[in-house]
Formats: sequence, structure tokens, C-alpha cells
Amino acid sequence: MNRSIILPFFLLIFVVSFAQQEATTTDGKKILIYQDGTWKPVRIETLSEIHPVSIEHLEFPRPGAHDQILKHTGYFLSFNSSCHIANWVAYELTAEETVAVVKRNDRFIPDPLLSSGTVSNADYKGSGYDRGHLAPSADMCYSYQTMAESFYLSNMAPQNRSFNRGIWSKLEAQVRQWAVDDKAVYVVTGTVLTKGLPSIGNNRITVPALFYKVILDYTEPDIKAIAFLMPNQGSQEPLQHYAVSIDSVERVTGTDFFYQLPDDQEQVIESTVDISKWSWSATNQ
Repeated sequence: MNRSIILPFFLLIFVVSFAQQEATTTDGKKILIYQDGTWKPVRIETLSEIHPVSIEHLEFPRPGAHDQILKHTGYFLSFNSSCHIANWVAYELTAEETVAVVKRNDRFIPDPLLSSGTVSNADYKGSGYDRGHLAPSADMCYSYQTMAESFYLSNMAPQNRSFNRGIWSKLEAQVRQWAVDDKAVYVVTGTVLTKGLPSIGNNRITVPALFYKVILDYTEPDIKAIAFLMPNQGSQEPLQHYAVSIDSVERVTGTDFFYQLPDDQEQVIESTVDISKWSWSATNQ
């Protein structure tokens, strides 16, 4: 008489490997089953399969060979000594840090961690460009020290006034709202620096044609990421118009974001963008 053994519905193949077993589900996905009955995908294919791991300073991009990294209280900064502006600034923004403890001080001063004369207020005077924050002062309003550091000239880049005071300001406000909604987000803001760009001032500060923001929500239950690539000019378009994947920003900048993530997580997170997973209440769009 033929006898059959009914396996759990999702298992087809087992490969014993010490404290865990590899199996294949009915839809062809590989999973690892542990002795306590828990399991995880061998290869993560969707954001819903990702479970966060603890990584210190996850916001920190992979440094380039010639990057000058500056560590301030509220953010890391990669300074480009050839262009005299930052490649990027990076920080984690929590919901608590969006609550203003100190007021904006508007004291633009040279960065004490850089050699004197690298950037000055005189470079911007009469240029027609704003000293545009990369790490916004409103993201650094939780202490006197972080507020002061947000006005370091190393944290500034020449921005078209209608851009700085318009759609860029809206994006900054939206990111703060996401920090509140999701308890914390990782933020990297930077410039796209290519050959042939104009410059201002005696120190020849490069004027970027494009700016970007990369945002990661690495908290369950809704892990997600989004990036924005924006021309340095005024715009009436909604923020969603400029939403792209992190991979897209990596291609135009050469910067490797969130490289400390497990490889399978990084691949899915940085290639996926779904604007429906993000609230847009801060800008009413």
C-alpha cells in the first residue's frame, strides 16, 4: 500500500545545515528555517521581508578616496576642497529633534574644522545666490550647539533664491514631518558636482545645477526609502514630481548610500520607491 507523507504546504526541499534548514516554498522562494520554528528569506525580494538590524551611524555614506569628513554634533559632512562646498551632509533625524528648543540664529560663520579662508560670507555677497542649508537649521533646533553648527558655511551651497525659499523649503518641511510620522528617518543631502559648473566669490564656490535628498525609514512595520533629485531653480511642481530611487542618485553622484546595510536589504531598499507609502501632509500635496 502506498503511503505518503504530507509536508507543510510551503516546503518542497530541505537541506540540513547545522542549526537551520533551507527550504523552497511552493512559489519557488528559498527560506531558512531555524530550530525555534522561525524563518526568513534566503534572498530578500520585497520591503515587507526586511527586518531591521542594529547599525551605528547607518546614515553615513561610503567615504570617497579624497573626501574630507567633518564630524559635528548634529551631522557628518563630506567637504569637497576643489569645489569649496559639501558633497553631502548626513544625519539621523528623530521626532524629538524636530521640536524647537532654540531659535534660528542666522549667524553664518566659517567652519572651525576647515582651514580659514576656504569659504566666507563675502563669496556670496552680490552673487544673487542664497546661502542654502544642506542640513536645515530647523532640523538642528534641539540644542544651541547644533543650531550654531547648522550655520557653518561648510553646510551652505549657492542656491537660487526661488529654489531655496520655495520647493526646497517644502521638501525640508516634509522630511521633518516624516521624522514625526515614522519616529526617525536617516537623511543624506548633497550636491551633484560635475565639470564646467559656474562659481561665485574669490574662493570660487561651485554653483550646483542639481541638489538631492535621500531619506530612509528603517523602522518596522513599514521600512521604505525615497530620494529627490532637483534642479537648482524655482518650481511649482509637486514634490512627488522629483521623487526617484536611491539607485538613481547613486548613478549621478557616484556616492554609495547606506552601504552598511546587509547586501540583500540594500539592493531592495535602494531600488524601490513607492510614493504611496509616504504621507504628504506637510506640504498639502
